Amino acid sequence: MLTGRRHTIAIVVGGAAIALATAGAPALAQQPGAASALTRPRAAEPLPLERLFDNRAISDDARPAEADFDGAGRSLSAQDLAAAGWSPGRRLTVNGAGLTWPGPAAGKPDNVRADGQAVRLRGRGDALTFLVAGTSAGNGADVSGTGTVRYRDGGSATFTLTAPDWRTGPLSTKAVALPHLNAPEGQRTEKARIYAVSVPVARGRDVASVVLPKDPGPDADLHVFAATVRTRYGGWTGTWSASTGGYTAVGPWTDRTLRLVVHSSAGGDGVRIRLANTFAAEPVRIGHASVAVQKKGAAAQGAPRRLAFGGKAGTEIPAGAEVFSDPLDFPVPAATNLLVSLHLPDTVTAAPVHTRTNQISYLSGLGSGDRTGDGGGTAYTGTVTSWPFLTGVDVAGGPGAVVALGDSITDGDKSTADANRRWPDVLARRLRTQDEVPRYGVLNHGISANRVVSDRYPGDGISADSGGVSAQHRLDRDVLAQSGARTVVVFEGINDVRWGFSAQQVIAGLRSIAERARGHGLRVVGATIAPCEGFADCTAAVDARRAEVNAFIRDSGGVFDAVLDFDGVLRDPDRPQRMRPAYDSGDHLHPGDAGLLALAESIDVRKLKA
Repeated sequence: MLTGRRHTIAIVVGGAAIALATAGAPALAQQPGAASALTRPRAAEPLPLERLFDNRAISDDARPAEADFDGAGRSLSAQDLAAAGWSPGRRLTVNGAGLTWPGPAAGKPDNVRADGQAVRLRGRGDALTFLVAGTSAGNGADVSGTGTVRYRDGGSATFTLTAPDWRTGPLSTKAVALPHLNAPEGQRTEKARIYAVSVPVARGRDVASVVLPKDPGPDADLHVFAATVRTRYGGWTGTWSASTGGYTAVGPWTDRTLRLVVHSSAGGDGVRIRLANTFAAEPVRIGHASVAVQKKGAAAQGAPRRLAFGGKAGTEIPAGAEVFSDPLDFPVPAATNLLVSLHLPDTVTAAPVHTRTNQISYLSGLGSGDRTGDGGGTAYTGTVTSWPFLTGVDVAGGPGAVVALGDSITDGDKSTADANRRWPDVLARRLRTQDEVPRYGVLNHGISANRVVSDRYPGDGISADSGGVSAQHRLDRDVLAQSGARTVVVFEGINDVRWGFSAQQVIAGLRSIAERARGHGLRVVGATIAPCEGFADCTAAVDARRAEVNAFIRDSGGVFDAVLDFDGVLRDPDRPQRMRPAYDSGDHLHPGDAGLLALAESIDVRKLKA
């Protein structure tokens, strides 16, 4: 029976194997002791990825038969991709990596099915990033294989590349989701997914080429659309950043300007910003953007400086992607509030946001247009308490950054608003006044209500839940891709044990986070979970699970490079399952300003040195 999957017949002529690809042909039986007649061509020298394309994944809605992504005649909609901003040849930045979406028109080869092909890929960085998807005739499981990265110095190393299934893989880790798929019987309303997957490479070594994994078998394919070498260094240090916790309804905002207030940690002589359209289904257009030092409220010290994107005043951010502004010669002082202004010329009804900012930002009046250049604040008649679109501010140079991966305690919930008293803020101030370790920037990637084991926000669609996808699912975007990231402090797990996950599930998640981060060259510091007796759901069973996780963190057998005993700092010595009253914000779960100060001051900064 013809399965619709591709096969290749090799004919030997004059000692050379000539491969004839025959889509839908039945497999040939291999004779005992004979060489396999099913083989794939191998390039003698590495070739650009587009030269190796051998599969048609994208079809025009009017001509679905021109593509067959999965061997069953199904394909991605060219119209859906265009609507998401993923047009042919479009340059995309996903998880800090610059990639180019395939340029061929619908119905032409636009991806390669991994089978040991040698791909020309050059650069120096911390990771290889691939745009991938798996297809399977079976149960829609992940498709995985082992590839090889070859370095210009002659060395090599293997890596594992895993592509979730394009129809059933998790939405929480996808780069983009499309609303339809094309099929022989007509278009179907079913989510189709594309993923950005990063695997580590040796820092400081030049990549020369990559050998893709071999064919996983007759019932599955690992499809590669694009690949690049990603760097999180490049002469930039993250001074401020925030995690996208969800995609929420806003406004509507039409022809208005956001003026977002953020607090720098490290200083530098140049600046760039990162804007993200995470979890979105459609592009968003930024008309103009600017940066300034805050004077008071929405007013700037001097005239705001215009930012550019690829030499242009504005930019469009495709669904699921991000953009960096061009470098700007603009001194950013350490420990200073900045105003980042974004003009939204079109109607925006939903946005990727970080909600628990503990910071007032500003919004210009209805139909007020582009106010990014205003030095005064009178045009900003409204306020917002979230950070939409803006996910990072980087400064030129610097020693790199410490990333704080956590939940509401790291996010600063219950700290004084507009005062920058979150424990990562206090840590940043400490680092600026010492000489034992580099004066790192500190990046706060806490999300209130976040968990290690499972997602709060499902990763797709408009939702009021902004608790984020799990720490494991956001690790690449929120830690591994951060500018200049050197060390990560993992302080999370209380929400998992409160919501009934076992200690072993949390431990497995923390172990995975640590192993992945270390694989990408980061120093990993674990922090013990704080007590919470007195909060409504912090029962004795919850505390027992918390204690088990803490025992692992304290004696992890090398999973963590260092440990911060935040539990020991905050707990009441007379009742260790409860927080010290002096540190309690009043709800028995979140420390107040005094408790957050105590956490930051307890840190031996030498443990952070990468």
